[in-house]
Amino acid sequence: MSSLPHTLFYFALALVVLIAVHEYGHYWVARKMGVKVLRFSLGFGKVIWRHQKSPEDTEFTLSLLPLGGYVRMVDEREGPVDARDLPVAFNRKPVASRAAIVVAGPLFNLLLAVLIYWITFMWGETGSRPIVGKLDPASAAAQAGFVSGDEIRSVDGRETPTWPLAMGAILERVIEEETISVEVLSTGGAVQERRLSLPHAALETPEKVIEALGLKPYELPLSPVIEKAEPGSPAEKAGFLPGDLILKADGQVIKDWREWAEFVRGRPEKPIDVLVDRGGIQLKLTVVPQATYPEAKTQSEGLVRKMVRRLSGVEAPETKPSTPPVGRVGAQVRVPEERFKELEVEYRLGPWDALLASIERTTDYALATFKMAGRMVVGRAAVDNLSGPISIAQLAGRTASLGFDHFLRFLALVSISLGVLNLLPIPVLDGGHLVFFGIEALRGRPLSDQTQIRLQQIGMTILLSLMLLGIYLDVGRL
Repeated sequence: MSSLPHTLFYFALALVVLIAVHEYGHYWVARKMGVKVLRFSLGFGKVIWRHQKSPEDTEFTLSLLPLGGYVRMVDEREGPVDARDLPVAFNRKPVASRAAIVVAGPLFNLLLAVLIYWITFMWGETGSRPIVGKLDPASAAAQAGFVSGDEIRSVDGRETPTWPLAMGAILERVIEEETISVEVLSTGGAVQERRLSLPHAALETPEKVIEALGLKPYELPLSPVIEKAEPGSPAEKAGFLPGDLILKADGQVIKDWREWAEFVRGRPEKPIDVLVDRGGIQLKLTVVPQATYPEAKTQSEGLVRKMVRRLSGVEAPETKPSTPPVGRVGAQVRVPEERFKELEVEYRLGPWDALLASIERTTDYALATFKMAGRMVVGRAAVDNLSGPISIAQLAGRTASLGFDHFLRFLALVSISLGVLNLLPIPVLDGGHLVFFGIEALRGRPLSDQTQIRLQQIGMTILLSLMLLGIYLDVGRL
């Protein structure tokens, strides 16, 4: 579980990197197009740090509120301009030059994603092989002919050597409402094709997509042997020792560790009589599982309580989660190292292949984001797909806890989302400015300042509404 300082640190780090890259795109292309840049700012509000070589150079600032940034250029629409600066004013440049400056911000966010994926593809990762586990007969995967033990080889021709890559490719494709081709290696050793699709109703949210697919990773059957009992846990108090083989629980024969885990989860705060084999001697132990709540709930609620305490100084009341508790005894299973290696696979690409794969991945995610936005606009996808700052902060903290490579991939995804969002044709966003430039190119003259101001006010209202909706949904998720 990520602590609040840990979560806030990585959230702030993600914001600074993404904003800096976006604004640097505007800044760099503006300079190349001969536009004078007055200020490059990370954040809004009170300036807490500034640097400027000379009065004629760009002023670089860091402001108090890090929720954005801006590049201020010489522009007659924003105030009087010295005669000597007129040739370097933004509004005096051709439409194509202004469009290039505006599109550079989102483009740099997409290039950042390409760079991150390129690095991570070359860096490589050790993941689990994409072997399908137990299937619900009513799921889309089962209806498409998937069976437990199938190993996913490729999705629409794209190789998927690990489970995350396989699921990512499948989710991308099914969200586009296509019937996708999944090549699998069956348990009999034959390569077969599975045709997978989902009904429209299942495409409203990622959760519904995953649930409807019904694809779960294969779990190794492990013997119910105790590796260790956590200090102070119910298992330690009951007398469990490393090497204990669980034979029965309340008279029920326990065949593997998963069966034991499910037995415990269903009996919070209820005594369980356990028969174990300890070095050939059978012993009876009694353990009382501790009542716990699903991690996603307790983590979110814990974060909210901490934020309330920190910001208001008032202790937030403890509230009991609405989900039913599950049992936990604090015992870890013994996993032979060779069993881990059965499912492990290393995935690494050379520089050129990694570059091509990173461009393909970024393009696929960007198109999928555009399509999802369009589906939400026409009401064919639920607004639950929106994420606000709380969800993004939590994801930043969680991915960083898993490792820096996971955090980098999270950063790439958010960078793509930021780039796509800014290209939407909403006034005040970069995409809205591009629409204005397109109209100007067709008419031969720009829209009047009054018309642009009114449209930008509408755009700001839309943007603020989306932000508030994202925060509202975040709170609802908590």
